[in-house]
Amino acid sequence: MTTVGELLRGRADSDAAALLFGERRWTYRQLVEEASRRAAVFESLRDDGRPPHIGVLLDNVPDYLFWLGAAALSGSVVVGINATYRGEALAQLVRHTDCQVLVTSTGYQPMLEGTDTGVAAERTLLVESDEYAARLAAAPSVPPERLAVADDLFLLIFTSGSTGLPKAVRCTQGRFARTGAHVARIAGFDAGGRTAGDGGAAGGVGDGGAAGDVVYAPLPFFHSSSLFTGWSSALNAGIPIATRARFSASGTLPDIRRHGATMLTYTGKVLNYILATPERDDDADSPLRLAIGNEASTRDIREFARRFGATVRDSYGSTEGIIIIRRDPSMPEGALGTADPTVKVLDPETGEECPAVVLDAAGRPANLDEAVGEIVETAPTSGFEGYYNNEDATRARFREGAYWSGDLAYRDGDGWLYFAGRSNEWLRVDGENFAAAPVEAILARHPEVRSVAVYAVPDDPVGDRVMAALELRDGAAFDPAAFDAFLAEQPDLGPKWVPAFVRVTGELPKLASMKIDKRRLRGEAWRAGPVVWRPAKGEPLRPLDEADRARLDPLLG
Repeated sequence: MTTVGELLRGRADSDAAALLFGERRWTYRQLVEEASRRAAVFESLRDDGRPPHIGVLLDNVPDYLFWLGAAALSGSVVVGINATYRGEALAQLVRHTDCQVLVTSTGYQPMLEGTDTGVAAERTLLVESDEYAARLAAAPSVPPERLAVADDLFLLIFTSGSTGLPKAVRCTQGRFARTGAHVARIAGFDAGGRTAGDGGAAGGVGDGGAAGDVVYAPLPFFHSSSLFTGWSSALNAGIPIATRARFSASGTLPDIRRHGATMLTYTGKVLNYILATPERDDDADSPLRLAIGNEASTRDIREFARRFGATVRDSYGSTEGIIIIRRDPSMPEGALGTADPTVKVLDPETGEECPAVVLDAAGRPANLDEAVGEIVETAPTSGFEGYYNNEDATRARFREGAYWSGDLAYRDGDGWLYFAGRSNEWLRVDGENFAAAPVEAILARHPEVRSVAVYAVPDDPVGDRVMAALELRDGAAFDPAAFDAFLAEQPDLGPKWVPAFVRVTGELPKLASMKIDKRRLRGEAWRAGPVVWRPAKGEPLRPLDEADRARLDPLLG
């Protein structure tokens, strides 16, 4: 099978379970029927003169998977709208990708009010509405006649660039199907004859049937983790994918037991959040045998495997899908792992390979200025298919036959790679990439703020926290509680954009060009100036004391 559409059509007569959601089950036969109805609804609304793009702004409800299936069967494209954006930034995602139809819910509808998405009201479908239900009831449940080919665009998945303009990564039907086949082989999936019971066309209750593998994918379907590692691998193996509307750390293990899930997909801090739940003696008593993802810390990988009795396969990767860095049990603490010989750390100015890091007498890196460079695949063969409607960004990634990742790293003398941040002022918080500029624009609204800089400070070896440096107006005083209240009032401040550290100063450091010296700010992090911080998400800002600094400073190396 070379396309997602072929995989679905090949399972159209199967009564094996395809989707598990709460107490509801859908077979592959039912999944194809639901997807076919939505493909017909889109066909009735689409403009043949425009790209067949369907924006989906939903939680991980069954409708999301049905629309992915609809696009696969009809050769259309699902644009996964990142629900962490707000206001104009959210509308820009929809406009930039030429969405003809927007599928959303009443919960997200207020976020769209007053924004210009470019999608007419009659083409905005609310999945809870009676009108939507009537459209589906009148639509045929047989797959469309048009067959997609491997080079047909299937997904647009957003990442972020240095200017704040979102970039949409292209993914074809062929790439999606190939990636899932690769993951299924790595996972050693066994279809196991699992059935879904008598669910009916709208889904129903069943016990899951015979034993077999099940993928549990708790992250949003606009993330590559749940799509590539999750649904595509399940579809290739003909096994179910299980999910919930929104990720819940405390709900993960109960879900795994309820659905008989044998594999968990994750990225970023997911393992960390699960580990933060109270430990129980029976945590390892579940069907889970494998977790596959990226960006977990060495400590979390080790502790998750111990506590839940599962193997964790963690590797560095990106939505663009070219560079893979693999972990190894023998690697030093804090390392990312190792990669193919064609993956190098290059100086972005000269294009030359950076020297290995040198350690001082205390074992700390002593030459990061010359050792840190950009992670580059010098001989790319497959993966990244370009950014949609952004040729400049695509060319910036591919230069002289090499793929430049935009991520920084350094190597030690044994070839192990260590993450060193992101170029172009990216931040990555809990697996979510975003640029500093939109956050700066929001913080600059504060009446007492004269100038603002937003930048990343380390959270763990491959994660960031948001730090803001504020230059106050003359005579102004900083009130942490009042600033928190101001942040809470900003409707377009995404939840992951909220600063974890705030440095207050009378004047921000500047370069000769009068631009703010962010390199210096990042280097100083919380070590200089009065700083307030929130030790955990949702906590109020409080002064950073010397005991806090002593605990945090090892993160700065």
